[in-house]
Amino acid sequence: MSQDLVHLVYLLAALCFILALKGLSTPKHARTANAVGALGMLFAVLVAFFDGRIGNVGWILAAIALGVVVGVPAARAVKMTAIPQMVALFNGVGGAAAALVALTEFLATPGSTGMRAATVFGVLVGSVSFSGSLVTFLKLQELMTTRPVTLPYGRSTAIGVSVLCLGLAVAVLPTASTGLVIGLTVAGLLLGVLFVLPVGGADVPIAISLLNAFTGLAVAASGYVLGNTLLIVAGTLVGASGTLLTRLMAKAMGRSLTNILFGAFTATAVGGGGPAESRTVRAGTPEDIAIQLGYARTVVVVPGYGLAVAQAQHVVRELADLLAARGVEVAYGIHPVAGRMPGHMNVLLAEADVPYAQLKEMEEVNPRLASTDVALVIGANDVVNPAARDQPDSPIYGMPILDVDKAESVVFLKRSMRPGFAGIENELLFNPRTTLLFGDAKDSLASLVTAVKQLA
Repeated sequence: MSQDLVHLVYLLAALCFILALKGLSTPKHARTANAVGALGMLFAVLVAFFDGRIGNVGWILAAIALGVVVGVPAARAVKMTAIPQMVALFNGVGGAAAALVALTEFLATPGSTGMRAATVFGVLVGSVSFSGSLVTFLKLQELMTTRPVTLPYGRSTAIGVSVLCLGLAVAVLPTASTGLVIGLTVAGLLLGVLFVLPVGGADVPIAISLLNAFTGLAVAASGYVLGNTLLIVAGTLVGASGTLLTRLMAKAMGRSLTNILFGAFTATAVGGGGPAESRTVRAGTPEDIAIQLGYARTVVVVPGYGLAVAQAQHVVRELADLLAARGVEVAYGIHPVAGRMPGHMNVLLAEADVPYAQLKEMEEVNPRLASTDVALVIGANDVVNPAARDQPDSPIYGMPILDVDKAESVVFLKRSMRPGFAGIENELLFNPRTTLLFGDAKDSLASLVTAVKQLA
């Protein structure tokens, strides 16, 4: 295959990637955008095989076959609620691949100083991304605590390891020492763990987005080492889009990235009121709540992670249709980071064919909540917690929330009194205008559907 044709196909693949990113910005075009991106990747893989520069084809095909056998069933079996964990794992694998490619090329031939600089960058950033992504996976999967973890002398240790990484990286450039590169890899892995451990609660998805940007930059560096233009372009696109997404998510949380990553080192107190068991809440029956909903003028539904876990999107759509048939104006209030990733709730509700016109972003729905009769919160906790607005000592203080506490009444569907992902109490649960309905979200909604049907 001529190099002109190779570059032409690479350009076509890069164009597909850009169009895919553009299309993914709207739910209407997301499915098509995914297909376009996959087509671009197919172009890239085929050209890589036929441009005549690739070796060990048998081993590569065996690795692809193994990846297909493991990856396809795993991806098909993963639940909607576990997508963020899967993203963390995929991102970690990408970072590891970039680091290994750079390391392998270095061991084969250290190359010029410029090549060594790219190698060092790929090894360090890829290692940080790999180990950091594994920690975010453990947190999201709740295989370890979801709260920030601060080790004794954690900040000093992190600074020390960062300085060590910088020193090793600089030392590799003139010496091309294999031992120093391996030491840099180990130090990078340690830095990734120390980087993510202090991040907790709802900030973990932001850390994933940042690590995703890191992986993109590591891939771009690998492209420079391999002399592959498409890898440079694709890695840069991932790095840039990951950086923008990180900024948008941090803005949606109302916090700086520095505070998200290092706030645990300076935290002095945890807000959220007294122990839940020392106070009382008002629980209602499905029949009581059905009367509130059925005779309301306006209802705002606030879906959260609990709705996703229960896979209750179809039942909530049925409930909303029943209310609308009774003349109730129904809307869905969507927080930018509802669930655990941006767009999580939009995708979930789209599965149930909820009209896009009923989905209201936070900025749109907050002004109307003060005139809303009933706010129906389903499995969301942190994104409606008034502590984010009223308690400066709270870990989520400053995060923009949905102002459901301003509605005339609040109905809270919860499995238990357990705090949300941030691990803090929600004063809204103890508000006299709040009624709780305990149980699995799908079962609770089904009971509300039955009760609303029985209203006159």
